[in-house]
Amino acid sequence: MTETAVERVAVQPRPPRRCPECGSAKLWRDGLRYLSDGGGVQRWLCRSCGYRFSLSQAEEGLNSPFSKHVKRRVCVSLARGAKNLAEKPLKEGLAGATADLATLRGKVVEYAWWLRKQGYKECTCKNKAYVLRRLVDLGVNLYEPESVKELLAKKNLAETYASVKREWSEGYKATVSDAYSLFLQMEGLGWRKPRYQRPQRLAFIPTETELDQLIAACGKVVGTFLQGLKDTGADPGELGAATWTDVDSVKKLLAVNYPVKGHDPRILRVSEEFLARLNRLAKRGEKIFSYVGLRANFEHQRRRAAAKLENPRLMKIRFTTFRHWKGTMEYHKTKDILHVKKILGHKNIKNTLIYIDYEKAIFGPGATDEFTVRVSSNIQEDRELVEAGFEYVTEREGQKIYRKRK
Repeated sequence: MTETAVERVAVQPRPPRRCPECGSAKLWRDGLRYLSDGGGVQRWLCRSCGYRFSLSQAEEGLNSPFSKHVKRRVCVSLARGAKNLAEKPLKEGLAGATADLATLRGKVVEYAWWLRKQGYKECTCKNKAYVLRRLVDLGVNLYEPESVKELLAKKNLAETYASVKREWSEGYKATVSDAYSLFLQMEGLGWRKPRYQRPQRLAFIPTETELDQLIAACGKVVGTFLQGLKDTGADPGELGAATWTDVDSVKKLLAVNYPVKGHDPRILRVSEEFLARLNRLAKRGEKIFSYVGLRANFEHQRRRAAAKLENPRLMKIRFTTFRHWKGTMEYHKTKDILHVKKILGHKNIKNTLIYIDYEKAIFGPGATDEFTVRVSSNIQEDRELVEAGFEYVTEREGQKIYRKRK
Protein backbone atom coordinates (compact mmCIF):
# COMPACT_ATOMS: atom_id res chain seq x y z
CA MET A 1 0.00 0.00 0.00
CA THR A 2 1.58 3.29 -1.11
CA GLU A 3 1.97 6.27 1.17
CA THR A 4 -0.12 9.35 0.51
CA ALA A 5 1.34 12.86 0.39
CA VAL A 6 -0.16 13.63 3.80
CA GLU A 7 1.44 10.51 5.33
CA ARG A 8 4.83 11.50 3.92
CA VAL A 9 4.50 14.97 5.41
CA ALA A 10 3.62 13.43 8.79
CA VAL A 11 6.98 11.64 9.05
CA GLN A 12 9.02 14.72 8.23
CA PRO A 13 11.28 16.24 10.93
CA ARG A 14 9.94 18.66 13.53
CA PRO A 15 8.46 21.97 12.27
CA PRO A 16 10.71 25.05 12.00
CA ARG A 17 11.08 27.16 15.11
CA ARG A 18 11.76 30.48 13.41
CA CYS A 19 11.00 32.25 10.16
CA PRO A 20 14.18 32.31 8.02
CA GLU A 21 13.30 35.83 6.83
CA CYS A 22 12.52 37.75 10.02
CA GLY A 23 13.19 35.24 12.82
CA SER A 24 9.62 35.33 14.16
CA ALA A 25 8.14 32.26 15.88
CA LYS A 26 4.59 33.07 14.76
CA LEU A 27 4.22 30.39 12.08
CA TRP A 28 1.11 28.82 10.53
CA ARG A 29 0.79 25.81 8.29
CA ASP A 30 -0.09 26.91 4.76
CA GLY A 31 -0.93 23.84 2.70
CA LEU A 32 1.22 21.30 0.84
CA ARG A 33 3.49 21.52 -2.16
CA TYR A 34 3.03 18.24 -4.06
CA LEU A 35 6.02 16.58 -5.68
CA SER A 36 6.26 14.60 -8.92
CA ASP A 37 6.78 11.32 -7.01
CA GLY A 38 3.47 11.74 -5.20
CA GLY A 39 4.93 13.08 -1.99
CA GLY A 40 4.20 16.40 -0.34
CA VAL A 41 6.18 19.15 1.36
CA GLN A 42 4.59 21.14 4.16
CA ARG A 43 4.52 24.89 3.48
CA TRP A 44 4.67 27.46 6.30
CA LEU A 45 3.54 31.07 6.56
CA CYS A 46 5.01 33.71 8.85
CA ARG A 47 2.36 35.90 10.42
CA SER A 48 4.84 38.69 11.07
CA CYS A 49 6.35 39.26 7.61
CA GLY A 50 4.13 37.11 5.35
CA TYR A 51 7.04 34.97 4.07
CA ARG A 52 6.05 31.50 2.78
CA PHE A 53 8.64 28.74 2.99
CA SER A 54 9.26 25.03 3.44
CA LEU A 55 11.41 23.28 6.04
CA SER A 56 14.39 22.98 3.69
CA GLN A 57 14.22 26.70 2.95
CA ALA A 58 14.08 27.44 6.67
CA GLU A 59 17.23 25.44 7.39
CA GLU A 60 19.05 27.03 4.43
CA GLY A 61 17.91 30.53 5.34
CA LEU A 62 18.84 30.29 9.02
CA ASN A 63 22.31 28.95 8.21
CA SER A 64 23.06 31.38 5.38
CA PRO A 65 24.21 35.00 5.82
CA PHE A 66 22.39 35.86 2.58
CA SER A 67 18.89 34.84 3.73
CA LYS A 68 17.51 38.25 2.83
CA HIS A 69 18.21 37.54 -0.85
CA VAL A 70 16.34 34.26 -1.05
CA LYS A 71 14.14 34.20 -4.15
CA ARG A 72 10.55 34.49 -2.99
CA ARG A 73 7.17 36.06 -3.68
CA VAL A 74 7.03 39.37 -1.85
CA CYS A 75 3.73 40.44 -0.30
CA VAL A 76 2.39 43.67 -1.75
CA SER A 77 2.02 45.17 1.71
CA LEU A 78 5.73 44.65 2.34
CA ALA A 79 6.97 45.96 -1.03
CA ARG A 80 4.66 48.72 -2.15
CA GLY A 81 6.50 49.49 -5.35
CA ALA A 82 6.80 45.90 -6.59
CA LYS A 83 3.66 43.85 -7.08
CA ASN A 84 5.36 40.63 -8.06
CA LEU A 85 2.18 38.79 -9.01
CA ALA A 86 2.57 35.64 -10.44
CA GLU A 87 4.54 32.73 -11.22
CA LYS A 88 1.43 30.60 -11.16
CA PRO A 89 -1.81 32.19 -12.36
CA LEU A 90 -5.17 31.73 -10.73
CA LYS A 91 -7.63 29.26 -12.11
CA GLU A 92 -9.78 30.74 -14.85
CA GLY A 93 -12.04 33.30 -13.29
CA LEU A 94 -12.88 36.95 -13.66
CA ALA A 95 -11.10 39.52 -15.76
CA GLY A 96 -7.73 40.57 -14.37
CA ALA A 97 -7.43 37.65 -11.92
CA THR A 98 -3.76 36.83 -12.53
CA ALA A 99 -2.21 36.94 -9.06
CA ASP A 100 -0.66 33.88 -7.45
CA LEU A 101 -3.41 31.84 -5.77
CA ALA A 102 -1.17 30.77 -2.87
CA THR A 103 -0.08 34.37 -2.31
CA LEU A 104 -3.69 35.55 -2.13
CA ARG A 105 -4.54 32.85 0.38
CA GLY A 106 -1.57 33.94 2.43
CA LYS A 107 -2.88 37.50 2.31
CA VAL A 108 -6.18 36.28 3.78
CA VAL A 109 -4.27 34.90 6.78
CA GLU A 110 -2.41 38.19 7.09
CA TYR A 111 -5.75 40.03 6.82
CA ALA A 112 -7.21 38.06 9.77
CA TRP A 113 -4.16 38.88 11.88
CA TRP A 114 -4.34 42.56 10.87
CA LEU A 115 -7.97 42.71 12.02
CA ARG A 116 -6.97 41.30 15.40
CA LYS A 117 -4.30 43.98 15.74
CA GLN A 118 -6.92 46.64 14.91
CA GLY A 119 -9.00 45.52 17.89
CA TYR A 120 -11.72 43.51 16.14
CA LYS A 121 -13.15 40.60 18.07
CA GLU A 122 -12.18 37.04 17.20
CA CYS A 123 -15.58 36.13 15.72
CA THR A 124 -15.50 39.26 13.52
CA CYS A 125 -12.01 38.42 12.27
CA LYS A 126 -13.07 34.88 11.50
CA ASN A 127 -16.19 35.91 9.59
CA LYS A 128 -14.51 38.61 7.52
CA ALA A 129 -11.57 36.33 6.68
CA TYR A 130 -14.05 33.67 5.58
CA VAL A 131 -15.71 36.16 3.22
CA LEU A 132 -12.37 37.12 1.71
CA ARG A 133 -11.38 33.46 1.33
CA ARG A 134 -14.60 32.82 -0.61
CA LEU A 135 -13.68 35.58 -3.04
CA VAL A 136 -10.27 34.01 -3.63
CA ASP A 137 -11.80 30.56 -4.15
CA LEU A 138 -14.20 32.01 -6.72
CA GLY A 139 -11.24 33.28 -8.76
CA VAL A 140 -11.16 36.93 -7.73
CA ASN A 141 -7.91 38.88 -7.69
CA LEU A 142 -8.02 40.87 -4.45
CA TYR A 143 -5.87 43.59 -6.00
CA GLU A 144 -8.42 44.20 -8.77
CA PRO A 145 -11.48 45.96 -7.26
CA GLU A 146 -13.29 45.76 -10.60
CA SER A 147 -13.17 41.96 -10.45
CA VAL A 148 -14.90 42.08 -7.05
CA LYS A 149 -17.57 44.41 -8.44
CA GLU A 150 -18.03 42.10 -11.43
CA LEU A 151 -18.60 39.13 -9.13
CA LEU A 152 -21.13 41.00 -6.97
CA ALA A 153 -22.98 42.26 -10.06
CA LYS A 154 -23.67 38.75 -11.41
CA LYS A 155 -27.37 37.90 -11.18
CA ASN A 156 -27.10 34.12 -11.54
CA LEU A 157 -24.18 33.59 -9.19
CA ALA A 158 -25.32 30.15 -8.01
CA GLU A 159 -25.67 28.96 -11.63
CA THR A 160 -22.18 30.18 -12.54
CA TYR A 161 -20.28 28.73 -9.56
CA ALA A 162 -20.99 25.26 -8.18
CA SER A 163 -19.64 26.23 -4.74
CA VAL A 164 -22.34 28.92 -4.33
CA LYS A 165 -25.39 27.10 -2.99
CA ARG A 166 -27.83 30.00 -3.34
CA GLU A 167 -27.93 33.51 -4.72
CA TRP A 168 -26.31 36.20 -2.61
CA SER A 169 -28.77 38.67 -1.10
CA GLU A 170 -28.29 42.42 -1.02
CA GLY A 171 -27.39 42.17 2.66
CA TYR A 172 -24.67 39.55 2.04
CA LYS A 173 -23.25 41.61 -0.83
CA ALA A 174 -23.03 44.55 1.57
CA THR A 175 -21.16 42.30 4.00
CA VAL A 176 -18.72 41.26 1.25
CA SER A 177 -18.18 44.92 0.32
CA ASP A 178 -17.43 45.85 3.94
CA ALA A 179 -14.92 43.01 4.37
CA TYR A 180 -13.18 43.86 1.10
CA SER A 181 -13.02 47.57 2.02
CA LEU A 182 -11.07 46.65 5.16
CA PHE A 183 -8.68 44.57 3.05
CA LEU A 184 -8.00 47.55 0.79
CA GLN A 185 -7.49 49.70 3.88
CA MET A 186 -4.88 47.21 5.12
CA GLU A 187 -3.08 47.44 1.77
CA GLY A 188 -3.29 51.23 1.61
CA LEU A 189 -5.56 51.09 -1.44
CA GLY A 190 -9.06 52.35 -2.14
CA TRP A 191 -12.11 51.82 -4.34
CA ARG A 192 -15.55 53.25 -5.00
CA LYS A 193 -17.70 51.00 -2.87
CA PRO A 194 -20.82 49.64 -4.66
CA ARG A 195 -24.23 50.65 -3.32
CA TYR A 196 -25.53 47.58 -1.51
CA GLN A 197 -27.77 48.06 1.53
CA ARG A 198 -29.04 45.59 4.07
CA PRO A 199 -32.85 45.39 3.89
CA GLN A 200 -34.74 46.58 6.95
CA ARG A 201 -37.27 44.01 8.19
CA LEU A 202 -39.62 44.09 11.15
CA ALA A 203 -38.84 41.56 13.85
CA PHE A 204 -41.08 38.55 14.45
CA ILE A 205 -42.73 38.76 17.89
CA PRO A 206 -44.10 35.35 18.99
CA THR A 207 -46.41 34.67 21.92
CA GLU A 208 -44.99 33.79 25.32
CA THR A 209 -46.55 30.35 25.02
CA GLU A 210 -44.57 29.66 21.86
CA LEU A 211 -41.33 30.73 23.54
CA ASP A 212 -42.05 28.49 26.52
CA GLN A 213 -42.84 25.56 24.23
CA LEU A 214 -39.55 25.97 22.41
CA ILE A 215 -37.58 26.26 25.66
CA ALA A 216 -39.21 23.09 27.01
CA ALA A 217 -38.54 21.19 23.76
CA CYS A 218 -34.81 22.02 23.69
CA GLY A 219 -32.08 20.20 25.57
CA LYS A 220 -30.50 21.03 28.90
CA VAL A 221 -27.85 23.48 27.69
CA VAL A 222 -29.79 25.11 24.84
CA GLY A 223 -32.95 25.33 26.95
CA THR A 224 -31.04 27.08 29.74
CA PHE A 225 -29.55 29.53 27.25
CA LEU A 226 -32.99 30.33 25.80
CA GLN A 227 -34.47 30.81 29.28
CA GLY A 228 -31.70 33.29 30.04
CA LEU A 229 -32.43 35.20 26.83
CA LYS A 230 -36.12 35.36 27.74
CA ASP A 231 -35.51 36.58 31.29
CA THR A 232 -32.89 39.21 30.51
CA GLY A 233 -33.42 40.30 26.90
CA ALA A 234 -29.63 40.27 26.53
CA ASP A 235 -27.91 39.93 23.18
CA PRO A 236 -26.90 36.30 22.45
CA GLY A 237 -23.23 37.32 22.41
CA GLU A 238 -23.57 38.96 25.83
CA LEU A 239 -25.15 35.91 27.46
CA GLY A 240 -22.72 33.59 25.67
CA ALA A 241 -19.79 35.47 27.25
CA ALA A 242 -21.25 35.43 30.79
CA THR A 243 -19.21 33.72 33.50
CA TRP A 244 -20.31 31.88 36.62
CA THR A 245 -19.15 34.78 38.80
CA ASP A 246 -21.58 37.10 36.97
CA VAL A 247 -24.55 35.24 38.48
CA ASP A 248 -25.91 36.23 41.91
CA SER A 249 -28.24 33.37 42.82
CA VAL A 250 -29.25 34.98 46.14
CA LYS A 251 -30.46 38.27 44.67
CA LYS A 252 -31.46 36.61 41.35
CA LEU A 253 -29.28 38.90 39.25
CA LEU A 254 -27.07 38.49 36.19
CA ALA A 255 -24.34 41.04 35.43
CA VAL A 256 -23.72 41.75 31.73
CA ASN A 257 -20.02 42.58 31.90
CA TYR A 258 -19.18 41.79 28.27
CA PRO A 259 -21.57 43.93 26.19
CA VAL A 260 -21.51 43.76 22.40
CA LYS A 261 -22.50 46.15 19.58
CA GLY A 262 -21.76 49.19 21.73
CA HIS A 263 -24.29 48.30 24.45
CA ASP A 264 -23.95 49.47 28.04
CA PRO A 265 -22.98 47.02 30.81
CA ARG A 266 -25.90 46.39 33.12
CA ILE A 267 -27.36 44.16 35.83
CA LEU A 268 -30.55 42.23 34.96
CA ARG A 269 -32.96 40.19 37.00
CA VAL A 270 -33.46 36.50 36.22
CA SER A 271 -36.10 33.96 37.22
CA GLU A 272 -35.86 31.07 39.63
CA GLU A 273 -36.36 28.69 36.72
CA PHE A 274 -33.22 29.99 35.03
CA LEU A 275 -31.22 29.61 38.27
CA ALA A 276 -32.54 26.08 38.73
CA ARG A 277 -31.49 25.21 35.18
CA LEU A 278 -28.04 26.67 35.81
CA ASN A 279 -27.57 24.46 38.86
CA ARG A 280 -28.08 21.39 36.67
CA LEU A 281 -25.27 22.39 34.29
CA ALA A 282 -21.73 21.10 34.71
CA LYS A 283 -19.08 23.74 35.44
CA ARG A 284 -16.41 22.93 32.87
CA GLY A 285 -14.77 26.33 32.72
CA GLU A 286 -15.00 29.99 33.59
CA LYS A 287 -17.81 30.67 31.11
CA ILE A 288 -21.31 29.31 31.61
CA PHE A 289 -21.94 28.45 27.95
CA SER A 290 -19.67 27.31 25.16
CA TYR A 291 -20.93 29.49 22.32
CA VAL A 292 -19.23 27.32 19.68
CA GLY A 293 -21.84 25.02 18.16
CA LEU A 294 -24.65 26.39 20.32
CA ARG A 295 -26.48 28.01 17.40
CA ALA A 296 -26.27 24.87 15.24
CA ASN A 297 -27.69 22.75 18.08
CA PHE A 298 -30.49 25.27 18.59
CA GLU A 299 -31.46 25.20 14.91
CA HIS A 300 -31.59 21.41 14.92
CA GLN A 301 -33.72 21.26 18.08
CA ARG A 302 -35.98 24.06 16.84
CA ARG A 303 -36.66 22.15 13.62
CA ARG A 304 -37.54 19.04 15.59
CA ALA A 305 -39.82 20.99 17.98
CA ALA A 306 -41.68 22.68 15.10
CA ALA A 307 -42.37 19.30 13.47
CA LYS A 308 -43.40 17.65 16.73
CA LEU A 309 -45.73 20.45 17.83
CA GLU A 310 -46.92 21.09 14.24
CA ASN A 311 -46.28 24.80 14.67
CA PRO A 312 -44.24 26.26 11.76
CA ARG A 313 -44.10 29.64 13.56
CA LEU A 314 -41.40 28.18 15.81
CA MET A 315 -39.04 28.12 12.82
CA LYS A 316 -39.13 31.93 12.76
CA ILE A 317 -37.78 32.19 16.32
CA ARG A 318 -34.09 33.09 16.51
CA PHE A 319 -31.82 34.02 19.40
CA THR A 320 -32.52 37.73 18.86
CA THR A 321 -36.28 37.07 18.84
CA PHE A 322 -36.19 36.71 22.63
CA ARG A 323 -34.60 40.18 22.87
CA HIS A 324 -37.30 41.74 20.68
CA TRP A 325 -40.02 40.00 22.67
CA LYS A 326 -38.54 41.23 25.96
CA GLY A 327 -38.36 44.83 24.75
CA THR A 328 -41.97 44.73 23.54
CA MET A 329 -43.31 43.19 26.76
CA GLU A 330 -41.37 45.57 29.01
CA TYR A 331 -42.78 48.58 27.20
CA HIS A 332 -46.30 47.10 27.36
CA LYS A 333 -46.01 46.66 31.14
CA THR A 334 -44.38 49.99 32.01
CA LYS A 335 -45.06 52.36 29.07
CA ASP A 336 -41.60 53.74 29.92
CA ILE A 337 -39.31 53.78 26.89
CA LEU A 338 -36.32 54.85 29.04
CA HIS A 339 -36.81 51.74 31.18
CA VAL A 340 -36.74 49.57 28.04
CA LYS A 341 -33.62 51.39 26.84
CA LYS A 342 -31.87 50.58 30.12
CA ILE A 343 -32.94 46.92 30.06
CA LEU A 344 -31.67 46.40 26.50
CA GLY A 345 -28.50 48.43 27.05
CA HIS A 346 -29.01 50.79 24.11
CA LYS A 347 -26.85 53.92 24.01
CA ASN A 348 -29.16 55.70 21.56
CA ILE A 349 -32.88 55.84 22.25
CA LYS A 350 -33.58 55.77 18.51
CA ASN A 351 -32.80 52.05 18.60
CA THR A 352 -35.44 51.57 21.31
CA LEU A 353 -38.34 53.50 19.74
CA ILE A 354 -39.15 50.58 17.43
CA TYR A 355 -40.63 48.69 20.40
CA ILE A 356 -43.36 51.30 20.69
CA ASP A 357 -44.54 50.29 17.23
CA TYR A 358 -44.31 46.60 18.07
CA GLU A 359 -46.38 47.12 21.22
CA LYS A 360 -49.07 49.08 19.38
CA ALA A 361 -49.29 46.46 16.65
CA ILE A 362 -49.68 43.59 19.12
CA PHE A 363 -51.75 45.19 21.88
CA GLY A 364 -53.39 48.09 20.04
CA PRO A 365 -56.94 48.43 18.73
CA GLY A 366 -58.15 45.34 16.92
CA ALA A 367 -55.82 42.97 18.76
CA THR A 368 -57.27 39.74 20.07
CA ASP A 369 -57.84 40.01 23.82
CA GLU A 370 -57.11 36.52 25.12
CA PHE A 371 -56.09 36.53 28.77
CA THR A 372 -55.33 34.10 31.55
CA VAL A 373 -57.20 35.24 34.68
CA ARG A 374 -56.17 34.52 38.28
CA VAL A 375 -57.78 35.48 41.61
CA SER A 376 -55.76 36.38 44.72
CA SER A 377 -56.93 36.51 48.31
CA ASN A 378 -53.72 37.35 50.21
CA ILE A 379 -50.43 39.22 49.87
CA GLN A 380 -48.37 36.09 49.15
CA GLU A 381 -50.55 35.20 46.16
CA ASP A 382 -50.38 38.83 44.98
CA ARG A 383 -46.60 38.66 45.00
CA GLU A 384 -46.47 35.36 43.11
CA LEU A 385 -48.85 36.58 40.41
CA VAL A 386 -46.98 39.85 39.91
CA GLU A 387 -43.68 37.98 39.62
CA ALA A 388 -45.28 35.71 37.02
CA GLY A 389 -46.18 38.70 34.88
CA PHE A 390 -49.85 39.16 35.79
CA GLU A 391 -51.27 42.67 36.00
CA TYR A 392 -53.90 43.89 38.47
CA VAL A 393 -57.38 44.53 37.02
CA THR A 394 -59.92 45.10 39.82
CA GLU A 395 -61.12 43.87 43.21
CA ARG A 396 -64.42 42.13 43.99
CA GLU A 397 -65.67 40.93 47.38
CA GLY A 398 -62.25 41.25 48.99
CA GLN A 399 -60.45 39.32 46.27
CA LYS A 400 -58.12 40.80 43.65
CA ILE A 401 -58.33 39.84 39.99
CA TYR A 402 -55.21 39.61 37.83
CA ARG A 403 -54.77 38.86 34.16
CA LYS A 404 -51.96 38.07 31.72
CA ARG A 405 -52.17 37.97 27.97
CA LYS A 406 -51.72 34.51 26.50
